[in-house]
Amino acid sequence: MSDNVCEEKVFQNVFNMHGEYLRNFLYYKCGDLNSAEDLMQDAFAKLWQECSKVSLEKAKSFLFTVGNNLFLNKVKHEKVVLKFEQSSQKASQVEDPQFLMEKEEFKKRLELAISKLPETQRVVFLMNRIDKKTYKEIAEILEISTKAVEKRMHKALNELRKIHRKV
Repeated sequence: MSDNVCEEKVFQNVFNMHGEYLRNFLYYKCGDLNSAEDLMQDAFAKLWQECSKVSLEKAKSFLFTVGNNLFLNKVKHEKVVLKFEQSSQKASQVEDPQFLMEKEEFKKRLELAISKLPETQRVVFLMNRIDKKTYKEIAEILEISTKAVEKRMHKALNELRKIHRKV
């Protein structure tokens, strides 16, 4: 198989391998799934436009760099707040109303706590806990050292613990 990203089958394979991870990465940064999908599509469009200049080995790095730059251009100086989609599941009638209220309050506090984390910590935390990425994989995607990932995760967990203790 050829390594030319300009070939439709190769491009499709790149999309299948990295599309979901890129979208999740952008979602963690912007907190809006629709925006993340738009940014992901824009990054792939840019890869298609530049396919003759990007080798297959560099395609993933190119996509994440372009995606991140598109995100930075979009938000500029806005404060980024992560929002989780509301659960569409209806609570069972068997559950205690007090329990349901406390569960919803806890969910809101957790979402707020995660959204208040600095972006660098929030991205590492969510990539590890939601995407189940290893520190090494996160380091490669973010193009930082594994030690930097460990430090960001440690700080994120400490912040979440502080917020939890206040409750």
